[in-house]
Amino acid sequence: MVTQNAQTYPGERLGLPREGAGSIGRLGRRVGALFIDYGAAYLVSGFFAWDPLAILAIFALIQVAFLPTLQGSPGHRLFGLRLLRLDGAWVGLWRPVVRTLLLVVVIPAVIWDADQRGLHDKAAGTVLVRG
Repeated sequence: MVTQNAQTYPGERLGLPREGAGSIGRLGRRVGALFIDYGAAYLVSGFFAWDPLAILAIFALIQVAFLPTLQGSPGHRLFGLRLLRLDGAWVGLWRPVVRTLLLVVVIPAVIWDADQRGLHDKAAGTVLVRG
């Protein structure tokens, strides 16, 4: 039985389009962006003898520095993704910090809702969309 509240695609109840610009960023793009950002952190950490904590710290720094300035990390931008507040406004400064802290914990990032938003995005009031 289908209820009236059922959505037919991720992001519909958020008012986002089914596909194209402004639609929910899908798993393939998100994972690709993660590999780019983590890979960059890994390469930069080579200056610090590839310490795992240095890699994680550099990854977090990349996120916090680029999310408010470019509307996404370098990986997000390369894969055509943008981070926005739910109302479409600038994410500000605190949202990237909260989102990143939860992202490096990993678990909140792998628990998604029907709109394919991780708990880290829900806590920060953000959504990752195609640019």
